[in-house]
Amino acid sequence: MEHELQAGQLLARGVQRLFGEMNFASITELTPTRRLRVDVMAITPKGDIWIVECKSSRADFTSDNKWQGYIDWCDQFYFATPPDFPTDILPSDQGLIFADSYGAAINRPAPITKLNPARRKKLILNFARCAAQRLHQQIDPRI
Repeated sequence: MEHELQAGQLLARGVQRLFGEMNFASITELTPTRRLRVDVMAITPKGDIWIVECKSSRADFTSDNKWQGYIDWCDQFYFATPPDFPTDILPSDQGLIFADSYGAAINRPAPITKLNPARRKKLILNFARCAAQRLHQQIDPRI
């Protein structure tokens, strides 16, 4: 199955394994608002929301500027990259996670920017509904 996943999906898997070890609940490919789809969103045990944008190469990073829109939708924002990624091209004021398909480690903590309560409620509801729908689809693929 691993050979079927794209590079960014493999990074996301490693990030989710890290988050599982941290007792975070996480989901991939979540849409917090129209025209934005995050690679990984996690909810910490305290209810903080982290967003991770997975970048597998220089070309992947330079061809996509949507990540800037994600910052307003989380308490902490991270890039996840392979360890050999040219990190000097990434903004130094955002968090950094080194990942591969087997795991991940936080290299640079992200600054904390607290979400307003209404946006947090919207995100947590969206997260819960999406996770429940995906679970239901696994049980009954005709849904």
